[in-house]
Formats: sequence, structure tokens, C-alpha cells
Amino acid sequence: MAIELPQKGNKSSMELIKEGWEKRATYDEGRLAELVEMYQELGYEVFLKSFEPIEETGCAECMKIAPEKYTTIFTRKLRASFE
Repeated sequence: MAIELPQKGNKSSMELIKEGWEKRATYDEGRLAELVEMYQELGYEVFLKSFEPIEETGCAECMKIAPEKYTTIFTRKLRASFE
């Protein structure tokens, strides 16, 4: 069964962090669906953002060659609804 990925958003990493999102990691399409599903099963909301090399603080030289192939995953705990 294929998982439906959330649409990629265009907020900056700083905006997301201010909204309570936590940057998890950057992956290519091969592992993306698997990891999104895992985070959702663990009770997290998932926000996908296009990889932006300028925002990367760690080693990302290989990803900078073809940044369009990568997506950064942000998560935050689902807020409980008591309605």
C-alpha cells in the first residue's frame, strides 16, 4: 500500500522551528515515504520541505550536486483534540 505524502511547504526552517517543528533529516525519494509513514505512526505531524543547501549546517556536499532530489522532514507531536 502506497502512502500519500504531504505536499511540500515553502516556509523557511526558522519559521518552522518557531512554530514548534523539529528538523529530523534530509532524504531522497527512495526512503521518504517509509520515514513519513513511520513518523505518522509514532504520532507526529509531518511537514516536508524542499532541500535548501544554504540552510544545511552539516556535511551536504553530495546533496548540493542535485538538491532537487532531496526533501527535508520536519515533525511535531500531534495536538490532542478534545472536541
